[in-house]
Amino acid sequence: MEKISILRNMYLNLKISKFKGIGLVFFILLLSIIIGLRNPNYLTVGNIRDMLLDTTILAIMALGMMLVIVTRGIDLSVASVLALSGMLVGLFVEKYQWAPASVTIFIGLAIGSFCGAITGFIVAKGKVMPIIATLGMMNVYRGLTFVISGGRWVNAHQMPESFKQMTRTSIFGIDFLIFIAILVYIVFYYFIYYTRTGRQIYAVGSNPEAAHITGINIDYILQLVYTLMGSLSGLAGVLWVSRYASAQSDTAMGLEMSVIAACVLGGVKITGGSGEVYGVLLGSILIGIINNALPLVRISPFWKLALQGVIILVAVIINAIIQKKVER
Repeated sequence: MEKISILRNMYLNLKISKFKGIGLVFFILLLSIIIGLRNPNYLTVGNIRDMLLDTTILAIMALGMMLVIVTRGIDLSVASVLALSGMLVGLFVEKYQWAPASVTIFIGLAIGSFCGAITGFIVAKGKVMPIIATLGMMNVYRGLTFVISGGRWVNAHQMPESFKQMTRTSIFGIDFLIFIAILVYIVFYYFIYYTRTGRQIYAVGSNPEAAHITGINIDYILQLVYTLMGSLSGLAGVLWVSRYASAQSDTAMGLEMSVIAACVLGGVKITGGSGEVYGVLLGSILIGIINNALPLVRISPFWKLALQGVIILVAVIINAIIQKKVER
């Protein structure tokens, strides 16, 4: 009976999330039309491409955050892991100019996975509340970034041209950053919806007690999702440093809030058990539109954060209204 209850809840959550996704698409289209009327340059191919490139790193990290939130957790350390992996990779390519792109990506993934595994161990085995554990590790990883770098930057002149060009190339006619994001989403889509472990992640978030009774290793699942989150943050660190040709100790400060916001906008329930890949992608795109459009419509930087908050709240309210109607 417990298994049937879990499957039923997952099915209902999927139906509701589809309607919420429609509401988010509608809001994105409406917002794009309004911005396009204010500034025609917004809807140009070049600007849309730049917006997508700027959104890919956020979208990649939001996918990992979705899995964490689905298990009723949160990870506030993601931006610090990005900064740490980015700084270590920046220092590495500064010293070893010959390093190919594949090596830097591997290093970033390894560093991020290690950081995520530590956080996951604290949450799963230490039984520390995720918000407390990740808040502490956020400061630890950010502090390590300052210590390792000595407070200095690794700038474009200290990086090999091959590393800087990595995110400026294309594969099969697709920009490298977008190609990597598509690849990550395909892999995670298969993992989440077509593997036993993927289904167990949702079961743990839907009803931990029932999941334990059915034999699911909850500690393993928690360890896994935080490790995956860390690996994506490590990958994001490499892509960030390559794209912006700069590794700094305060890189991506505050980005964790945008990652969480993308998940919430995409319909991921903070209480766990519900969240869809396409919803997270739409939420990331909406955040990208906001960041890209506000300067184009000549919004003062002093109002930027306030307007971002208002737009996010409006989108969440629209989704909440649609969800209530569907549930009725």
